[in-house]
Amino acid sequence: MKRKITLKINGKPRSDEVEPRLLLIHYLRDVLGLTGPHIGCETSLCGACTVSLDGKAVKSCALLAVQADGREVLTIEGLAANGQLHPVQQAFWDEHGLQCGFCTPGMIMASRQLLERNPNPTEAEIRHGIDGNLCRCTGYQHIVNAVKAAAAKAGA
Repeated sequence: MKRKITLKINGKPRSDEVEPRLLLIHYLRDVLGLTGPHIGCETSLCGACTVSLDGKAVKSCALLAVQADGREVLTIEGLAANGQLHPVQQAFWDEHGLQCGFCTPGMIMASRQLLERNPNPTEAEIRHGIDGNLCRCTGYQHIVNAVKAAAAKAGA
């Protein structure tokens, strides 16, 4: 039996009938066509599926779509505004904080939350802030540099 959910996705209201067991990541990708959040491990270990739920970075493979009913979801697709990348997105681009790009959406969403909570993090705080997101390509230093650059630009 399907259940109707109503939520706000990237600032726009949305209502759909979904199976109660449908994961939020599959709702975003398969129902809404938002392919920014990636499916990696489906066990909440890699963080590639990280989105913002009511302002908190969460792993969308660990939540059911029905758990997002009445709430606000922000995906990587919703960060850019008026044709301009979000400062964290721009910093990842400028500082080469991505290689294959698979972890990038989750890393950016986690980094965005970190900077909202701590606008001037140390390198150790950055590494702790992204430690729930795995990257197999960069060795993390360029990601850390990108978060530092985004923080510096925001503080300028």
